[in-house]
Amino acid sequence: MTALPDDVLATIPGWEGATCTELTGGLTNKSWRVVQGERAGVLKVDKSPRQLPFNTRYDEASVQKAAAKAGLAPNVILANDGFYLTEFVEGSVWERACLEEEGNLARLATALKRMHSLPLTGRSFDATIAAKRYVEKITVLDSHIIERCTAIISNMRLPHNLCCCHNDIVVQNIITTPALMFLDWEYACDNDPFFDLATVVEHHELSESQAAVLLDTYFDGDGLRWRRSMEKYRMLYLALLCLWMASQPEIDGAELDKVVERLATSCF
Repeated sequence: MTALPDDVLATIPGWEGATCTELTGGLTNKSWRVVQGERAGVLKVDKSPRQLPFNTRYDEASVQKAAAKAGLAPNVILANDGFYLTEFVEGSVWERACLEEEGNLARLATALKRMHSLPLTGRSFDATIAAKRYVEKITVLDSHIIERCTAIISNMRLPHNLCCCHNDIVVQNIITTPALMFLDWEYACDNDPFFDLATVVEHHELSESQAAVLLDTYFDGDGLRWRRSMEKYRMLYLALLCLWMASQPEIDGAELDKVVERLATSCF
């Protein structure tokens, strides 16, 4: 059973009796905005112990603190087994349409490049472990599709160009404060930077011209030279996305079918 926010806050000095407002979202935890006097935070309470591919809350806090120091994330107030308390930042969380606004893709690429220059975490993302965890929960996907996805993932060589990656760069995790920050660092660890770039492109179904803007900004006008490198990670992300979606109990079948179709027709 998920602990009640009041019970958790009662154990945190200075936050006893804070007012709580539940926030939407959160598949593996429940979240609340908590306010105590002039301070505001976001409290996440886990529904169950953290397992791979998620970070422990301590590991998540370690990388988010480094990102916060660089102005790329809200500050971490306290991390513990079972809950996570961070600073609440005022701002505008991005939507899919934000990627269409002039200058935003370039701005995002610049922020990603800064994030990828943060110190290594010492933990590497393992796509095969993530895939295994997802497959264990799948009941709705044809076996041949599962086999295709797992083959794509297992055939990817481990990255040599490791850097600190967020590993979940979707618009819901981007906020303008007015500085550009990233939320939800629960997957963050060392990975190839192309994974984050590929996530932006494939998750949001960007056009090839939009993908070119992202790459050109990231590589200071030399994006074309790196296109083939990103294409491998676009396929990897699609395979992981397919397995992840199929593992969710309340997934929209039509949306899953679209991802399966994209996997079948991709010409990377």
